[in-house]
Amino acid sequence: MKKTILILASAALVAAACDGPVSPQDKLTVNDKKIDEIIAQMTLEEKVEMLHSKTNMSSAGVERLGIADMNYADGPFGIREEGVPNGFQSAGWTLDSATYFPTGSALAATWSEELAYKYGTGMGKEARLRGKDVILGPAVNIQRLPVGGRTYEYLSEDPILSAALALEYTKGVQDEGTAVCIKHFAVNNQETNRGSVDAQLDERTLREIYLKPFERAIIEGGAMSVMPAYNKVNGDYCSENEHLLNEILRGEWGFKGFTVSDWGGTHSTMGAMLHGLNVQMTGSNYLGQPVIDSIKAGKLTEEMVDEKVRQILRVRFAIEAVPADVANTVMTSQPESQQIAKQVAEKSIVLLKNEGGILPIKKEVKSIAVIGQNAVLKTQSGGMGAGVKALYEVTPLQGIEKRAAELGISVDYAPGYKTIAFRWGPAPAILDPLEARSNDEPADPFLVAEACEAAVNADLVIFFGGTNKSIETEGSDRKNIDLPCGQNELVKALKAVNPNLITVLISGGPTDLRKLEPVSPAIVQGWWNGTEGGTALAEVLFGDIAPSGKLPFTFPKKLEDSPAYAMGNFPDPNGAGGDLFSLMFRPDVLKMTPAERQKFLDSLPKPVSKYTERFYVGYRWFDTKNIEPMYAFGHGLSYVDFDYDDMKATAGKDAVKVTFQLENEGNMPADEVVQLYVSRPESKVEWPAKELKAFQRVSLNAGETKTVTLEIPMKDLRYWNEATNAWDLEHGKLLLQLGSASDDIRETAEVTI
Repeated sequence: MKKTILILASAALVAAACDGPVSPQDKLTVNDKKIDEIIAQMTLEEKVEMLHSKTNMSSAGVERLGIADMNYADGPFGIREEGVPNGFQSAGWTLDSATYFPTGSALAATWSEELAYKYGTGMGKEARLRGKDVILGPAVNIQRLPVGGRTYEYLSEDPILSAALALEYTKGVQDEGTAVCIKHFAVNNQETNRGSVDAQLDERTLREIYLKPFERAIIEGGAMSVMPAYNKVNGDYCSENEHLLNEILRGEWGFKGFTVSDWGGTHSTMGAMLHGLNVQMTGSNYLGQPVIDSIKAGKLTEEMVDEKVRQILRVRFAIEAVPADVANTVMTSQPESQQIAKQVAEKSIVLLKNEGGILPIKKEVKSIAVIGQNAVLKTQSGGMGAGVKALYEVTPLQGIEKRAAELGISVDYAPGYKTIAFRWGPAPAILDPLEARSNDEPADPFLVAEACEAAVNADLVIFFGGTNKSIETEGSDRKNIDLPCGQNELVKALKAVNPNLITVLISGGPTDLRKLEPVSPAIVQGWWNGTEGGTALAEVLFGDIAPSGKLPFTFPKKLEDSPAYAMGNFPDPNGAGGDLFSLMFRPDVLKMTPAERQKFLDSLPKPVSKYTERFYVGYRWFDTKNIEPMYAFGHGLSYVDFDYDDMKATAGKDAVKVTFQLENEGNMPADEVVQLYVSRPESKVEWPAKELKAFQRVSLNAGETKTVTLEIPMKDLRYWNEATNAWDLEHGKLLLQLGSASDDIRETAEVTI
């Protein structure tokens, strides 16, 4: 271990010797001379050992040369508990309880680059405490489908918003000495058949929508590692996709780090070796002995292996290995990170509706009925995929009860509805009384009656609806976005006995609110909001702080309005096969010989997902097609009103600049997220009706006015010209639309570029 520290310390000396500015990616190459000396001392077998997993969450170093193993941490919203060496089962440690940060869609709802950076620093610090070198995150794929199983984990339907947050998250993590592994590269927009589906799309859509978050995090943020997605893109698996990994990632973007496959996402030796993969996770059946055999047969060269090892060692040198006797000596979750999680939660909560100003909760309220299991269910883990063994998690009910007690308000709780529990195997014959067998199970009459009894004499009813992590989960997409288990029936019954009703939705993605919206005077989107989620929610409901979150994706009125559904591109009529990742842990599959297992995996459906909606994703589709959503992209109310005035716009050589006056007309401090959209009324090139191009979160005291400046870099106004296969800037008029949401434009101005 001492050798490792001495070798890594040399990185700073080499970097100091470099003259002139160095790009974030080029910083990884400062140790190349020393790395080449090390590679020259390695045997072929030692090199190949670095190209595949050592344990379930590590890949090998070279102990005799002082090169430490690479240790990975799952996942993007909290450092996962320690597992057994070759599985995900808990190792039973006591110091690996981590901070549960709000999930991706909640972070995106803050629209805050500053908070995304802080979020990254918290994740990076806790990874270091655990001795982890690489965080498997951020997860930044565009939310194309409202039903997407990982909508909660991803950021936004918009590439500009996603890219800005991905960049700051990346910088925050890596500034703390931990590498990110940005994922899932690329076009991973569905869980259905994710291990075999071929996402087919045109180059302009790929570049302008789906690659943007990766591009900024890699070029500007210096992301050190990249995880290719499970799926194919235009015919080739992402883990061996020449266009994505070699031509774009390494060629155009200058990526100098290493790529690591998703777990089980490697598909061949030659494809991976020739087309851009560095590390196979997990197993060695492709990038192990077969690599050595291929070199002996003259199909590969040792120099190819050297280059892959060089790219891995660049990251190994940039990230100082944590000695085993230093790691895991204190609790992973730290107060500083817990405070960051609370700040993100506070700024993420979206007030969708507030009819009659029923929120914040009035001083006259002396009794509250809290209805719905989502008030008490924890969201740190569940379903399949990344989860956190949180040191603690404040539930919504706990947050409300604590704040209500301080104000002398009584709180009564009733579960109201059954809910779904995730299982790897079949459900038992007899379920828990509060567990449903399916999402579409109707409301339970006894639970409804019990809830109404609690609600009838209360001054205020707070209904907690939405989904959970068994409904929105990695490995499968939802069949619909309906509120499950009879929630709509329950809300209707509650409104009949007490009209003073507030709904709080706890979910990672959008839900169908056509039945709930007319019944509930106020609706709040509360997300899966981390370890302090209940505290933050209570602060907003009781008016200690003003809500300031904005939707990072569109809530459609009905699922069929969304573009992939409207174009018939999803769902696949052939249905879903088994999920690649979950099959890796199924007993019947594990008992197969490697050849039998591969034959079985090869038999999975190989559907095609056509992206014929092109760049009309999310609000771009709704605005262009004049389809009214339930709640628009960027929507979010406050307890105050904001006035926009005196907008001025200029177009320079490098950027379009907008200034305006923003005033808080209310009687409490509040944040507004100002949004700048661009339209092109005289364009000869096809464009959506409007596109987000700049945004900023602005904090204002009561009655305060600030001058706000927004800039759109000229490069963000380009389009991908498929005729020339290059970025191009169309000159002409731009209509700049400034507002509080994509459907709430307050000021406009024109410029010519």
